[in-house]
Amino acid sequence: MSDEIVKKSVTAVPSGVGGAEGVDRRHWFVAIVKNNTEKAVNERLGKAGYESYLATQTLYRVWKNGKRARIEHVVLPTLVFVRCTEKERMQIVTLPYINRFMTNKAAGSSNPKPLAIIPDRQIETLRFMLGQSDVPVTMADKPYHKGDRVRVARGKLSGLEGEVVNTADGERVVMVRIDLLGCAKLSISTVDLEPVD
Repeated sequence: MSDEIVKKSVTAVPSGVGGAEGVDRRHWFVAIVKNNTEKAVNERLGKAGYESYLATQTLYRVWKNGKRARIEHVVLPTLVFVRCTEKERMQIVTLPYINRFMTNKAAGSSNPKPLAIIPDRQIETLRFMLGQSDVPVTMADKPYHKGDRVRVARGKLSGLEGEVVNTADGERVVMVRIDLLGCAKLSISTVDLEPVD
């Protein structure tokens, strides 16, 4: 097939078509489930054919008897992220193991409140942070102080961008904002950080 024939058969798609009416886009919604059922719900959603993500981190715990155990710690109790269309979400919310979906309380006084949608990039960053950090990642409701934007320059978290804050006890922490949920944070030496231009 010649290049000329190929060029004639290609039709340009106008920009902005992704937001066209009738196109049901996939978003990361936040499903609220019963405490201590997060892992089972995540597994059941996967088996049902839905894309889901449970924010967990592999940690090692030392028991009093000296034995060491590897555990999958749920970082966001009662929350499971589900990437789906609005039509699929309406089906998922009827499942007996889903209590409801999180709403965006920051949206003002609108009633009903719009559903909380987490941007793809923030889910990717959270996954990277939880998968690569050697120290436990915790969630804070909000950053303690606005600080400089930084990037981790070395180690397993190299490339991770976040914000540096000083805690009340003077500890340095990097925080990565997850809209509507707060900030994932971890302690890190400022020697391992570089400013983001």
